Amino acid sequence: MRRRARGLAVLSALACLGAAGRSRAADGLWAVYDQALKGAKYIDLTHTITPDIPVWAGFGQPVFGRAKAATDTPPFARRGEPFTYDRAGFEASTYTLPTDQLGTQLDPPAHWAPNYPAIDELPATYTLRPLVVIPMQDKVAHDPGYQLQPADVVAFEARFGRIPEGSVVFVRSDWSKRWPDPALARQEHFPGVSLAALQFLHLQRHILFHGHEPLDTDDTPTLEGEHWLMHHGYAQAEGLAHLDEVEPTGCLVAIGYPKFKGGTGGYARYVAICPADWRYGTTAAQTAGPLPRSDHPLHWDARASMRVR
Repeated sequence: MRRRARGLAVLSALACLGAAGRSRAADGLWAVYDQALKGAKYIDLTHTITPDIPVWAGFGQPVFGRAKAATDTPPFARRGEPFTYDRAGFEASTYTLPTDQLGTQLDPPAHWAPNYPAIDELPATYTLRPLVVIPMQDKVAHDPGYQLQPADVVAFEARFGRIPEGSVVFVRSDWSKRWPDPALARQEHFPGVSLAALQFLHLQRHILFHGHEPLDTDDTPTLEGEHWLMHHGYAQAEGLAHLDEVEPTGCLVAIGYPKFKGGTGGYARYVAICPADWRYGTTAAQTAGPLPRSDHPLHWDARASMRVR
């Protein structure tokens, strides 16, 4: 509870900026960073995209390549040749991504409902929110197809307090611990979030959006939960990772995604920001200055069809 209290104190400080830092707004924001965020623990909740990650067979797999010169570009490369460190001094990549529905994602409502926002139309206020992580991994251990129920949310609140309005709620199932096993994309039954739970979270608790580890919201034949969300103007996160490293309450989540015009899905990166005394994560001080140099140079691996160390 002490960590939760400190996490809520951070949120209170952010909420008070409009009053406390009205005359010097920039200094006020810097003060929040120095006092709360600089020493916080940062935890990546995102899978790395590779050519062999689990993807629904209807879409197909991504393909990575080496960027090649489209024309003669002396002294860097001849037409059709890849840019190399040796000759050009740099390298670049190409990505054939058969869908915007792969890896860790942010689904805008336009994924299913064209009258609602696409990925480029989501508000900038999605960037930073209170994070709630509801654990249901124990129930999934006994029933791999367990779907979160409203009673689970009520039980969570009885222990941790009411879910804040406007927060992001991630559901922990530990499904992602088998990633990147290709069989994950072929499962007919997997842990999900029931329509009733989604309606409770959105209509009773007024959350911003929810997220889950599997690549679909639920395992119903019609994907009823995802259908309801999108047709009511709600986004969702899919393909999350490392939720076992995040506290149930008291953390924030930072969200980043590319802004494709009219995009119906989004490759996203989610980072949990947790209290300084949390045992997982990295602080800003630990990553200050230049990034570390590796003794293993990045190089193209033809067998893996991507760059590796």
